[in-house]
Amino acid sequence: MQKNIPLWQFSNYKIGGLAAFFREVKSIGDLKQDFSEFTKIFILGGGTNVLISDKGFDGLVLLNRIPRIENHNGLVRIGSGVMIDELLSFCVQNSLSGLEWAGGLPGTIGAAVRGNAGAFKGEIKDSIIEVESIDIRSKEKIKRKNEECKFGYRWSVYKEQPNEFITKVVLKLLKGDPLQIRKEIDEKIDYRNLKHPMDHPNIGSTFKNIPVGKVTDEQRVEFTSFTKDDPFPVVLVTKLLAIAGLKGKRIGDAQISDKHPNFIVNLGNAKSDDVRKLINIMRKAVRDRWGITLKEEITRL
Repeated sequence: MQKNIPLWQFSNYKIGGLAAFFREVKSIGDLKQDFSEFTKIFILGGGTNVLISDKGFDGLVLLNRIPRIENHNGLVRIGSGVMIDELLSFCVQNSLSGLEWAGGLPGTIGAAVRGNAGAFKGEIKDSIIEVESIDIRSKEKIKRKNEECKFGYRWSVYKEQPNEFITKVVLKLLKGDPLQIRKEIDEKIDYRNLKHPMDHPNIGSTFKNIPVGKVTDEQRVEFTSFTKDDPFPVVLVTKLLAIAGLKGKRIGDAQISDKHPNFIVNLGNAKSDDVRKLINIMRKAVRDRWGITLKEEITRL
């Protein structure tokens, strides 16, 4: 257990104050400690989808670093702290296909499950057989089959259970050609580098895309040219933000990306309040113009 640890160093955004208490979790055994003295606990993965306040966190942060990947004839057991890029390298080395869509996706497998990460018409739920977790309060171990995880659009049951620490994920993958698998992964990485502002710290998409069923018939026609399957029909928020003229808008060192306006980048010394102000401006611009309330894809700490 450590005290007063700067969280910016664990944030892809390079933003964040001190954690009053901090512990790195490398095994289920590390979760056996009695945490009852802490009224606030936050589980942190790769720090790629979290806006951490500069005021810090006056509770306990558990950093997920549970390792290990095992392949049993396509049934792959993964420690929840394994990074997605490490998992994809394992897939190439073991000729396992099914996760090519995740090329360039940041973060840990545990966080990907929690938010049902997806891109290029794929989602992590498509490969999940089982997820194991432990309640950090009661120490109960829980196993859920795919259908019990309540997967939805960037959603799972784990967003309803803040005390559950995902420990292991079991995926079913298919045998494939390692050269083709590598090629498809690299294509996704190249696309991200081309379309996304990877040259500055960021935490990915600020808002979720909008399901087509949530817009009016008139808007459905208006938005036709920037509707895509993700994996079901959605309106691209980045296009609405561009039409609203928000590209390049800046507060302090936080800036709405010129390249992809659903990203807010850190130009060097951005503060969490700067980012929050831009988020409010983005949400208000879309609501005022189209009457649509955007939902954040990021988590706030």
